[in-house]
Amino acid sequence: MALGSDMLSKLQPPARLEDLGVPAGLAEDLFARRVLTDRSTTIGKAAATLGISHTVGEQIAASLRDKALVDYLGIDGRDYRVTLTEQGFRTTAERMSKGQHVAAMPVSLRDYQTLVKLQRSEVTLNRQLVKQAFADMVIEDTILDQIGPAFVSDGAIFIYGPPGTGKTSLAERMARIYDDTVLVPRFVTVDGQLISVYDPSLHIADEEQPSNLDPRWVLCQRPLVVVGGELTLDMMELRYDTLSGVSAAPIQMLANNGILVLDDFGRQTANPQEILNRWIVPMSQGVDFLRPHSGTKFTVPFELKLVVSTNLDPHSLGDDAFLRRLRNKVYVGPCTDTAFNWILVRVAKKHQIEVTADSAGYLNAITKANLGELRPYVAIDFCQLAGSICDYDQLPRVLDQPLIDRVAELFFVSRPNSTRPTGGDRRRGVPAPPTKAKPSQNSVKSPTPDPAYAVAPQPVGQTRAPSSEGASRSPAPR
Repeated sequence: MALGSDMLSKLQPPARLEDLGVPAGLAEDLFARRVLTDRSTTIGKAAATLGISHTVGEQIAASLRDKALVDYLGIDGRDYRVTLTEQGFRTTAERMSKGQHVAAMPVSLRDYQTLVKLQRSEVTLNRQLVKQAFADMVIEDTILDQIGPAFVSDGAIFIYGPPGTGKTSLAERMARIYDDTVLVPRFVTVDGQLISVYDPSLHIADEEQPSNLDPRWVLCQRPLVVVGGELTLDMMELRYDTLSGVSAAPIQMLANNGILVLDDFGRQTANPQEILNRWIVPMSQGVDFLRPHSGTKFTVPFELKLVVSTNLDPHSLGDDAFLRRLRNKVYVGPCTDTAFNWILVRVAKKHQIEVTADSAGYLNAITKANLGELRPYVAIDFCQLAGSICDYDQLPRVLDQPLIDRVAELFFVSRPNSTRPTGGDRRRGVPAPPTKAKPSQNSVKSPTPDPAYAVAPQPVGQTRAPSSEGASRSPAPR
């Protein structure tokens, strides 16, 4: 559900120590660590660093003073400056030798469990909304009509097909279906143990955080966590760091209220059966069981959409019982001629490369000759390599037959006794053989897109080039 103003208003910074939801001893320990790190500090500064209200900071400081662990040095502006006593220094230093965490105050496991359940996605999808989410891709309506129902239904989504057909791009763009935000805790405490949850490299925080929001929470877009061949079984469990004394949350906990993508499934060091077996119970029951560094097992919500992508033969990953657990299966195959030309036009325009009608057909033929089918990445990579060659040799940015031949030499793996058609050599000014049709001087015009696809392409500097599959409903380039 979307976070309404009523829910956010209830998540104001607590005004009483007992309302933090964490043991008083833990709160005092973290406050003392903060004072030790700063040598001396004001109560307000320490409270702000820990993400608690000034009032709670005053209550903690007063409790530590009563225990002869903190001294008040006097007034600093409108605040009190405090430092640790000799006894407070020894006690805190001893505790920090077992863990040096001095960041934000955690939230309780109970509060985390409650918020995750309240933030469960309730997406209402239709064909138009799905098209908008994938508007920068050239993809068949038949595939979109599989993704939509699979996304709103229970169970994982299994995307499979040949390499380079856009499976990863499809999986990553599923996060666009969401249009709301969720709260992610910075840290969660379980039996005195700290678990780090908010990761700025994974969670995209809203630029404007609510002014009255408890700082221990971060308002973010729904998470999208992508892991590939680097996935190991220990990434699915709590990982304790002896230096900080904090455990890193497993990937499924990081992805709660969002999407977890397992890319290149079957290429991990762990057996696919082992990976899927780890999540069979969580997927069916909606809860996961974790064990902290010290203590008994506890449960956390397993509230996410699992998307599995592979270019391997599905039957090589497991038996029918294994595949049955991946309930929603979406096959993403090679491009049609129309879709391939559409992709070529889009990418060429982004790289400011002119494409002629003849050269588009020529690239189409060369691709089929080398791969036996059309795949989106060929059009994307050819334009990128062509741009580099043109810059290197200071050539006009025209993707003609000679340039395509030169790129093909770099791109495709040569086979023994194989010959490639040649269109001439732009490096030496050698014209194309007279038997070859000369490229038309008219550049391919970008087809008028269907309104559902009328979205500007992503910027050139993106880390992943947009991939695509299937035929667009728009007309083929002429």
